[in-house]
Amino acid sequence: MSKDSSFDSLDGVDRTLLGLLQDDGTLSSAALGERLSMSVTPCWRRRKRLEDLGIIRDYQANLDRRKLGYDVMAFAQVRFGNVSDNAPDQFERAIKALPQVLSCHKVTGEADYVLTVVATDLESYGRFVEDVLRRQPGIASIQSSLSLREVKAVTRLPVPE
Repeated sequence: MSKDSSFDSLDGVDRTLLGLLQDDGTLSSAALGERLSMSVTPCWRRRKRLEDLGIIRDYQANLDRRKLGYDVMAFAQVRFGNVSDNAPDQFERAIKALPQVLSCHKVTGEADYVLTVVATDLESYGRFVEDVLRRQPGIASIQSSLSLREVKAVTRLPVPE
């Protein structure tokens, strides 16, 4: 496992604090301090240091996609005909601006990119493929896989000891 130098400066309290915040990012410094048996100010300083180091990037609420009407989750594998031109760079810029694309990874193997995309239904996903993906320059092929059942979906990272 590759470790960033900021990781080396973490002690057990920092690691516990990270776990608690991944479970509930709304915890106040007072609530964190209580769980860590610390007073508020040192707890706040630790949290702030972790934020300044970039270990804590941001806070967000985890939403239920189905309750928001996104019943389709698709994994699109995108392959370019020529990766030496600037088409992949254009593609990355375009994808970053699309809210229905939850993740985009440049990968090894047969595809150049794998995207996780949400849509309200199959028809809207089809429109996304035709109106957005197929219009990106340089794309040679798109292969989609649809999620039949979500077995596990978390955003929490294991905090190494």
